[in-house]
Amino acid sequence: MASIGLRFHLHPAAAFSAQPSNASSKPHSHCPPQRTHAAGRRCLLSAKSSNGRPQIGASFSDGVLDGNSSGAGAVVPEQEENTVSITVVGASGDLAKKKIFPALFALFYEDWLPKHFTVFGYARSKMSDEELRNMISMTLTCRIDQRENCSDKMEQFLKRCFYQSGQYNSEEGFCELDRKLTEKEAGKQPNRLFYLSIPPNIFVDVVRSASRIASSPGGWTRFIVEKPFGRDYESSGELTRSLKMYLEEEQIFRIDHYLGKELVENLSVLRFSNLVFQPLWSRDYIRNVQLIFSEDFGTEGRGGYFDNYGIIRDIMQNHLLQILALFAMETPVSLAAEDIRNEKVKVLRSMRKLKLEDVVVGQYKGHTRGGKSFPAYVDDPTVPNGSVTPTFAAAALFIDNARWDGVPFLMKAGKALHTRRAEIRVQFRRVPGNLYRGNVGTDLDMATNELVLRVQPDEAIYLKINNKVPGLGMRLDSSNLNLFYSERYQREIPDAYERLLLDAIEGERRLFIRSDELDAAWAIFTPLLRELEEKRVAPELYPYGSRGPVGAHYLAANYNVRWGDISSDGSF
Repeated sequence: MASIGLRFHLHPAAAFSAQPSNASSKPHSHCPPQRTHAAGRRCLLSAKSSNGRPQIGASFSDGVLDGNSSGAGAVVPEQEENTVSITVVGASGDLAKKKIFPALFALFYEDWLPKHFTVFGYARSKMSDEELRNMISMTLTCRIDQRENCSDKMEQFLKRCFYQSGQYNSEEGFCELDRKLTEKEAGKQPNRLFYLSIPPNIFVDVVRSASRIASSPGGWTRFIVEKPFGRDYESSGELTRSLKMYLEEEQIFRIDHYLGKELVENLSVLRFSNLVFQPLWSRDYIRNVQLIFSEDFGTEGRGGYFDNYGIIRDIMQNHLLQILALFAMETPVSLAAEDIRNEKVKVLRSMRKLKLEDVVVGQYKGHTRGGKSFPAYVDDPTVPNGSVTPTFAAAALFIDNARWDGVPFLMKAGKALHTRRAEIRVQFRRVPGNLYRGNVGTDLDMATNELVLRVQPDEAIYLKINNKVPGLGMRLDSSNLNLFYSERYQREIPDAYERLLLDAIEGERRLFIRSDELDAAWAIFTPLLRELEEKRVAPELYPYGSRGPVGAHYLAANYNVRWGDISSDGSF
């Protein structure tokens, strides 16, 4: 009979004493009697072995007993099944209704969720279980593969959805939630995931109450935290320190939904599994890299929220910078989360801090086109009068390391532009001693290759090459080698939230942001943001529906670059 390796550890949260040593160890009046408070933190399950010593936390996996760092409690019986309880905090908000609940249903529809799971909504709104289900059902669709059992799957999913009303800083509310969760988890090994779909100013209140009162008594407990993670280096650090008063870093899943997008996931595959690209991925062959994000609509009533952050905090400091780090990182030791995140941190720490001269900011103004009027940013009634918050920004960033020294990474992000797109454009250097330079002339862009990863919409990868136009003469043309996902793959691409929710449930952290990543990212942008706000730099105005401020083109020209999304034929 094969021997079984035993590895036990004593989790700090499991350190129960035979007799409470202070008042903080007494049960809460509103908590079940078997839960006590330890060191002013979360409620814990009171348990001790027959010899009076604390119970040792352990879990079974593939025939091996192993200590579980995310929870504490009694030794888990081998026959006991796992269950996952997913609590969406802020369940009545737009993000929950439009993204989180539909993503959970899509995972259930595709049989990706565990066999045993429960979904709870938690918010201040008074609502019954049935009212929650009716609200959720309005946004559920069986869009993936359009199978026949859609209505049956919806009914099954909705039966697992429940609601608990309570204040976000209320221990009573979370105690009642814990009671209901425990009831649903009866007879199974409980694991709990909390999705904080709430404003960042109440993150800490919720984490304090939920971690102390409603953590899993024996399995893991994890918290997904939505951006923004602070407004600058200092506020982000303060938020991290506050969260870590109640959670370990391994319990915090800072979500950036752009990292869950299919083309961003494919970026590492394209680079590290195709030999043709590996030797080209450096300053020796790449002239510049462009990260472009544009929306064809304005703030549309969300100006009050947006005005507190602006386009730099909203898009550039997180979405685009995270993509840049994945693009530029060295080959990680493995695909393990920590190995990948280690390499991303190295890139971010090698980047120069942004200065005012590295950036152009803009703000959209009112415009009439085709008989239709489009409002200015400051026409939004929720935007303060005289606001100088940028709705557009372009920046030139540099990585001071051996691989990327001197290569400009150009970012551009804006609202109310001429099109909706997000893409990565890699422009390669000219061919040295090009035999056909006489046929190309002085058009630098005509003479170079370009690799484009279109993240949205219409996901695609294409490579621009030069080729001869058929005929007796010698005329060169620029053509594209295309991979259009909609043509190559018949399945609809899953939403980014589906991938990230599944990763959080499985404990996969590589697409989530670690605290030192966050510190390094804010260190790049904070000096610029502080200067913009202290000097109240007036943004350059651009018409709603245009390509953005002219200053962005001058910024690119400073580095002998033309923005790649402005093509002569308009095809891409």
